[in-house]
Amino acid sequence: MGSFFLGLARLLIFIGFVSFFSIVFFLFSFFRSNEINAQKALILRDFIIRTSNTLLGIRTIIYGDKPKVQGLIVANHRSYFDPIVIVNQIHAFPVGKKEVASWPMIGYICKISGVLFVDRKCPKSRQETAENIREVLAKGYSIINFPEGTTAVLPTTLDFNYGSFVMATKIKAAVIPIAIDYKEKTDAFIGDDTFIPHFLKCFGKRTTEIKITYFPAIYSEDAAYLLSTSKKMIDNELIRYRKDWDNQN
Repeated sequence: MGSFFLGLARLLIFIGFVSFFSIVFFLFSFFRSNEINAQKALILRDFIIRTSNTLLGIRTIIYGDKPKVQGLIVANHRSYFDPIVIVNQIHAFPVGKKEVASWPMIGYICKISGVLFVDRKCPKSRQETAENIREVLAKGYSIINFPEGTTAVLPTTLDFNYGSFVMATKIKAAVIPIAIDYKEKTDAFIGDDTFIPHFLKCFGKRTTEIKITYFPAIYSEDAAYLLSTSKKMIDNELIRYRKDWDNQN
């Protein structure tokens, strides 16, 4: 019962916190240029993410060195919280499915802070996203993409979509693999999970332990090589994580 009330308290504080700053930003946005709003939105995003990680009891264990070059970050996908954890560590812009743009509060913050939304089933949307990615990389930022296309809780990754790696070769971007996993398997957001029940379950714990590994950037003109190498790196790390956690029990 205690975990339920902790999760509920965190949810209410989170909603109030995000709502307050979203409303303030929205009101002030009428008095600033689009360029200034974009800069302020990044500052707001980083502040909300940093504070949320602390508020929700996130304990992040990091392996490897944070990337020193910009590129296309490819990571396995466990939860809607994955990009929040990653962006708390490095400056990058996630690619998200278009449905997220309609989520209350979260969708607004995503839109004003540079998240790139794509309809994976629409060729025009994919092409527009590719052009936006080029622009973001040219400005010195990285892009976060989840080539599985959905969340999963299997020991290793689902099949990677080929398109991300083809795009990397076309725009001559480095591919930066990242592995991410949660100590509790039930923290994964999968199947028929809905946001509020999952949030209460995941963040009703005192701490949520998450591991992240940053791998060295990969450069190649061969998309198949980029895909297979990234997948192998991430899969091996996910297996190591789970083995280490199992040995703690």
